[in-house]
Amino acid sequence: MRNFPGCHKGQGATEYLVLLAVVLIVALVSVALLGFFPGMASDAQMTQSKMYWSSASPIAIVENSAARYDDTYTEIYIRIRNTGTYPVRITRLLDSSGGYISQFRDNDAGYLKNITDYMYMTPGEEKYFGRRTLFSGLSEDREVAIRTAPGSSIQILGGAASICTTGANTGTLVLNNFGFEYIQYIENTQITKRQIGAKPLVIKCT
Repeated sequence: MRNFPGCHKGQGATEYLVLLAVVLIVALVSVALLGFFPGMASDAQMTQSKMYWSSASPIAIVENSAARYDDTYTEIYIRIRNTGTYPVRITRLLDSSGGYISQFRDNDAGYLKNITDYMYMTPGEEKYFGRRTLFSGLSEDREVAIRTAPGSSIQILGGAASICTTGANTGTLVLNNFGFEYIQYIENTQITKRQIGAKPLVIKCT
């Protein structure tokens, strides 16, 4: 049987197109499954968020939780660690809408306290934000809340992409461009800096 030039090329092109079609079908099925099982997508987001924030520098979030407090906002617990080589003092928490808070609420004392007075951390030291009566194991009350409405007020950060579900207290808290404003102490110099997350802060509601 006689072989004609280009026969093998045509066959190779056909096989390539078939293989490409199979890959596209598999990709579409995967996307459909993730849409059908929304928990799978949120689990992946939480894993990526946890990996990023737990290794962030100089301020890492090594532990977190979230709980819906009422129909308006979600309260958070975040344990933070100074992973850098110099002392830092956190002065503000930053949200995705361009707002910030510089205070937290101490319900035990019945008034607001300045973040800067309590959030000085030496290298390796840990501090936290969280409501003592809402998250077990906290010795002091340092309440910080999140809402979807833009803008921040008092101890409430705004601009969340999602907050915990009312009643069932499920879902995820998603805060894009979350970050910290802090003072870094390098020898005799104090430098004010900002650390904005390259990945969203994603916390499972419990």
